[in-house]
Amino acid sequence: PYYVDINQDLFLEAYLHSSDSNLMLFVDTCVASPTPHNFTTVTYDIIRNGCVRDSTYYTYYSPYSHIVRFKFNAFQFIRYSPSVYLQCELVVCRTYDYSSRCYQGCITRSKRQASS
Repeated sequence: PYYVDINQDLFLEAYLHSSDSNLMLFVDTCVASPTPHNFTTVTYDIIRNGCVRDSTYYTYYSPYSHIVRFKFNAFQFIRYSPSVYLQCELVVCRTYDYSSRCYQGCITRSKRQASS
């Protein structure tokens, strides 16, 4: 566990350990939950499908494509325990493969038109 106060900056770094230097990381989704085993019922999206949902989220520059760095402000779920659990999904892509998920950025789903 990592203990922080409410609204304190929480810094995270993900590192891809690989002998292939032509790989890169992309943070696709990070979801918070008040319980460690349920990330569907009561959740808070920090980033979803590459789209930032939390206004305190900030990506830091990394000189290496296999390292991602970001931060957001710590928070607490009201009416739940003070613990917050984080689940992040990262994507590994080939560097300079511009058709890969890593280069698509934020993906918003288009709404379907209702038929008459």
